[in-house]
Amino acid sequence: MKFDFTYENPTRIHFGKKAIENLKPELEHYGDTILLAYGKGSIKQIGLYDQLMEIFKDCGKKVVELSGIMPNPTYEKVLEGCRLVRENDVDLILAVGGGSVIDCAKAISLSAYCEGDAWTRYWINVEPLTNEVVPVASILTMAGTGSEMNSGTVITNEEQKIKMGRIYPAMVNPRFSILNPEYTYSVSKYQMVSGIFDMMSHLMEAYFAGDDDGTSNYIIEGLLRSIINSAGIAVENPEDYEARSNLMWCSSLAMHPLVGLGKAQDWEVHMIEHQLGAYTDCAHGMGLAAISMPYYRYVMQFYPEKFARFAKEVWRIEEAGKTTEQLAAAGIDALEQFAKDCGMVLKLRDLNTTEEMLPLIANSTVLGGGYKQMTPEEILNVLKEAF
Repeated sequence: MKFDFTYENPTRIHFGKKAIENLKPELEHYGDTILLAYGKGSIKQIGLYDQLMEIFKDCGKKVVELSGIMPNPTYEKVLEGCRLVRENDVDLILAVGGGSVIDCAKAISLSAYCEGDAWTRYWINVEPLTNEVVPVASILTMAGTGSEMNSGTVITNEEQKIKMGRIYPAMVNPRFSILNPEYTYSVSKYQMVSGIFDMMSHLMEAYFAGDDDGTSNYIIEGLLRSIINSAGIAVENPEDYEARSNLMWCSSLAMHPLVGLGKAQDWEVHMIEHQLGAYTDCAHGMGLAAISMPYYRYVMQFYPEKFARFAKEVWRIEEAGKTTEQLAAAGIDALEQFAKDCGMVLKLRDLNTTEEMLPLIANSTVLGGGYKQMTPEEILNVLKEAF
């Protein structure tokens, strides 16, 4: 392990087919008013909304609703939620949906009682979080982001054309999260495979950085192999419970702080995709898939040994007869073929992107970088390859 670290995670997970039975005893720890945050209504179609209303009624809870949270939640939507929290003296925000809904709930939690403009203070200036926060909990219906078990939140400022992620202290973590893999059956195949690449990308961002041989690398390799195996099953049979449950738990772990402890990380692919999302409002996982292949083919020249390990340990590609560079390239080829087999989008032109957007995205990207911190010109070249 290269670096010292302090680790804490306060989220309690209830996992499985009967996980919802834990909601009522959990709600006993909070006050009378709940802000129910959800998306465009799929929770009503699967009967979850009615089930929740019955539970709230049994618990004597008052419910305030924030619906219509979009796949890339906006700061404007966050402010709408903040007003509801203040006007109704909300005691708990319950996010029901995918990672975007949970991210929005966290943003509302830390922004509702912020003095001044929360976007400027917390997303741009990254000031310490000192104001009161509202507790958040979640019921997950789409696997991909891992937001149900961490303190990260990604929000889009449409006016400024900035999509920005921030990680705040454990006090912003969901206090509890309910994970029933059967709820994920409600999402389309497009959304499912988008989430699959998102969780893989989280792991690769932590993997492709540093030259260590620490525990984190072995954890990441194992999780990637599990995702690859379960993805193949789920694409063929989306209601295979074992596959969907494995994917759901891999997703939670993939973006969990535990996975990358003690090592350097990259996150440049995510930084590029965030700006792509700010301009196109595309599905996050599909944007990551389109960018990743040309990005990694460029970056692997700066540390081919790690990409060769990726090929051997994740994709089980034979080393015999190959140079390090050839083995490294074969690993990226295997990743690309996997994405194609799953039906993922691999060209930016298929994600509402125009050529005119590419330099705007390249020049507005906040740089990350593990093996190579890229210049705007290098990012533009990757985007052109991805287009």
